[in-house]
Amino acid sequence: MRDIALILVVLFVSCYAIIHPWIGVMGWTLLSIMNVHKLAWAAADLPLAAVLACSTLLGMVVTRDRRRVDLAPATILLVLFILWVCMTLPFSFSVDGSMDMFKKVMKVDFMILVALVLINTRTQIVALAAVLVFSIGFYGLKGGIFTIMNGGNFRVWGPEGTFIEGNNELALAIIVCIPLMRFLQMQLKTAPMRWAMGALMVLSAVAALGTQSRGALIAIVAMSGMLWWRNRNKAAFGVLIAIIGIGIVAFMPSTWESRMMSITEYEQDGSAMGRINAWWMAWNLAKANFTGGGFDIYEPAVFQAYAPNPADVHAAHSIYFQVLGEHGFVGLILFVAIWIAVWRSANLIRRIPRDDPATSWVADLGSMCQVSLVGYLVGGMFLSLAYFDLPYNVLVLVVAARRWLAERRAEGAAGVTVQSTSANASPGAPAPAHTAS
Repeated sequence: MRDIALILVVLFVSCYAIIHPWIGVMGWTLLSIMNVHKLAWAAADLPLAAVLACSTLLGMVVTRDRRRVDLAPATILLVLFILWVCMTLPFSFSVDGSMDMFKKVMKVDFMILVALVLINTRTQIVALAAVLVFSIGFYGLKGGIFTIMNGGNFRVWGPEGTFIEGNNELALAIIVCIPLMRFLQMQLKTAPMRWAMGALMVLSAVAALGTQSRGALIAIVAMSGMLWWRNRNKAAFGVLIAIIGIGIVAFMPSTWESRMMSITEYEQDGSAMGRINAWWMAWNLAKANFTGGGFDIYEPAVFQAYAPNPADVHAAHSIYFQVLGEHGFVGLILFVAIWIAVWRSANLIRRIPRDDPATSWVADLGSMCQVSLVGYLVGGMFLSLAYFDLPYNVLVLVVAARRWLAERRAEGAAGVTVQSTSANASPGAPAPAHTAS
């Protein structure tokens, strides 16, 4: 039954995307991030995302929906990073082994570029934030309830065969999404809805801790500190965070506490030392190979050539060393530059005056997107999620919001100019012709 329902919904959204292609972006994002098709049976193997993508592209061609090509710094750097990844592919240690991941990354990045063109209005920007919250909030809600019901004795996992299958990866996705939940909460008008969103934020934090990911704990602490710093009422918000944090930690079992305390004893932790070994491997590989080794470098032969401990083969477990080993120092520089550009753009829009209700939401979004970036960039130091599309959708939110604000200011300036011209016109002179925006 769920397969039929899912197929019908995808077909409906695909047809609607031909008329309004930005709706197709929403459908693609839901499938790509939430992986709702993985919760079905037969539909799990159907090319539903491809159907949505094709409908969206067709809609871009046949409709006159608003489209904007914005050469923002973050957009330019993203395109350069994509081109560099394409250039490094032929020099991969195993082109065949890298091809599957290369195709997956290119599909994600291509649809991010499509979203940058189609997402323009306030409604579309807020809708994208809502889709992201729903996509990950589903696992936050489900995982939070699961953790409470089982006393935190079992780990929370994501859907199989996805970017967020592992407990660590799901935890980081939830952490990145919590500030977006806060953004939506700030836009809600009724108290019950705000309380419901607040409950989702708490349950999502419980789910993140329920994954028993040590990197997630560090990311939550960094993100909570950022939220506290940004809050106008620091004393009350600090007390609230402390109460919630102490309550959650006190609820978790002793095995969770022991695992978290092992962060300070990484020398005796085999998993931690394996990550450090993988980081050295990536560093040595990048020094020896200008273009890196490609996506398929986590193999015994590569570790024998570049790792301090050749027998300890691990995934990168770091977005930075993942990109460094796979695409060299140029790839890492471009990757880091993307997020610096996104941070700077978010910082610009969050500093706008909040006295105008029509634009204050942009400041809220910029502030919360920065908090999301803190969670991703801190938690990402210990997780291999360099190509997961959730943070790149944060990039879309920031670029689109900055563009919306610039266009609104330009329209306002044009309106002032027209009024000034009309007021200064000589008696009897015809009023200047203009069209309403």
